[in-house]
Amino acid sequence: MFLTLSVALLLWALPAMLCMCVGSTGHIGWPQDPFTRQFRMRLVITASIVGASLAAAGVTYQAILRNPLADPYLLGVSSGATLTSFLWRLPTYGALLGPTLVALGQQGCAFAGALLAVAVVFALAGRRGRIDPVTLLLVGVIVNAINGALFILVYALRPELTSGVGGILSFLVGGIQTNLSIPQIRAGGICAGVAWLVLLCLSGQLNVAMLSESEAQSLGVRIHRLRWIALIAASVATAAAVAISGPIGFVGLICPHLARLLVGMDQRRLLPIATALGAALLALADAATRLMASATFDQTLLPVGVLTALMGGPFFLFLLSRERRVTKA
Repeated sequence: MFLTLSVALLLWALPAMLCMCVGSTGHIGWPQDPFTRQFRMRLVITASIVGASLAAAGVTYQAILRNPLADPYLLGVSSGATLTSFLWRLPTYGALLGPTLVALGQQGCAFAGALLAVAVVFALAGRRGRIDPVTLLLVGVIVNAINGALFILVYALRPELTSGVGGILSFLVGGIQTNLSIPQIRAGGICAGVAWLVLLCLSGQLNVAMLSESEAQSLGVRIHRLRWIALIAASVATAAAVAISGPIGFVGLICPHLARLLVGMDQRRLLPIATALGAALLALADAATRLMASATFDQTLLPVGVLTALMGGPFFLFLLSRERRVTKA
């Protein structure tokens, strides 16, 4: 395990150092100005936290649901966070949810909305303490659709709420926000870190979770309790990521598959390596958006979610076609 963690740390550290050398002003190289260095470091750390959380959640969802196409946003986490962060801008939001949630700020409300959406999905999909993976996916898709419809409804009634924040694109496609405070980043990192440690402790049992229920029970694993704990921890990690970045897609789909090419199917090695790849991938994608901004005339910063979607969309279609070929064979 120590060797795996060391390799994972190296996989993240080298790209992170490279990203520190990329800025949106066109200057390539290690920043000499302390303010610039601190600013870039905050961006790299934020992107790494988000990418690591999504990748770890993707590994867990794919193992628990026994579906290689599972993604962290299947359970309504992204749509719930997006909806509540948008509603936070309503003047009547305080009267609806109370001053405590409003005082948490937009990121705090996004985190609360993500957890609320997951709680609704678990309540509807669970029965007598058990979770059926197929039912969970179906309920998650329905909750996502409802949250998306509510978002479009509120936007149609109050389109001015998106003014000054990058428009509606900032809510539909996630990005690494530059206006986050240190306590907000720290809170997201702590929540994601605790959830990751729980998943790491469960990584050995996640190998058994990929088997059938009868096989898992014969090996002494309480599969239903494992599903509850693992899904809750993965959802907390995803909620922490969405709360500070918005809905960045496909990281949790791509990185687990890339990690399997490196270390195989053992979840004890797969989880740390996929986490490092997720942190490195999103940090590199954010650096690429800064590099692209320096090359454009108006220095427009592209949301990093656009790049991950451009990478993840074809990757998802490739996985889908491969699964169909395997099924036919």
